[in-house]
This record gives sequence, C-alpha cells and structure tokens, in this order.
Amino acid sequence: MIKYKRKDLKRILSKIKTIAIVGASPRPDRDSYLVMEALINFGYEIFPVNPLFADTKILGRPCYPNLKDIKEKIDMVDIFRSKEFILGHTKEAIEINAEVLWVQEGLSVPSVANLTSNVSMVVVIDECPKKVLEA
Repeated sequence: MIKYKRKDLKRILSKIKTIAIVGASPRPDRDSYLVMEALINFGYEIFPVNPLFADTKILGRPCYPNLKDIKEKIDMVDIFRSKEFILGHTKEAIEINAEVLWVQEGLSVPSVANLTSNVSMVVVIDECPKKVLEA
C-alpha cells in the first residue's frame, strides 16, 4: 500500500468533485459529520451513505442506503466504518467505478490492497481529507 505525502494527497483531492461519505452520521459529535461538514465547506458535492439514515438528510444532503443508489458519478468514496465492513464497501466502490477510495485515520485493512491491485483506483489508507485540506 502506498503511503502518500501531504502534497500528493492535496493533488488527489484537487481532482475530486463528488464524494460519498460511507458511514455518515447526523450526530455533530461524530468524525464523519465533522469531515462531511468540512468537505462541504471546501466546495465538494457530498453524498452521505448510511442505511440507518436513508431517506433522511444529513447536513441538508439526502442520505443513501448504499453507493449503488446514488445516480451521480462518484469520484471518491470516503469510508467511516469499522474494519469488518471496509472490504464490502471497497467492492461496491469498485463496482461504481470510483476513482479514489479513502479509508479514514485509524483504519487499515490489508485485504483492500489485494482487492484494488487490479483496478485503476487510487487508494488512500489511514488519512483524513479534512486534515489534508486544512494543512
């Protein structure tokens, strides 16, 4: 798995327009909420994904039950789920042809590297886009 330098992460984010936040929460004390709010403020089009909150809104955006239900082209999938769910979301990100898979800080799943090795997807593990953009 590639460990990107900060300038490379900023370059990756500069090419992104749409981001799906998998594991989005309506609770302002949750990291997914704080990152989603920051990414909206940075001008990204955000699509929250969480089956528990489907058909509701998070930060004014409709929440989707899964990635496949989003009709827009998703450039980046940002995962805020525990390790046991990351592989499934990675498979779904591949199916929707996301260009970037971003797995949040503190989360690392070696099998993601194996799964994404044959696709042209940038994979960023154990980083936070909010921190990258604010640096």
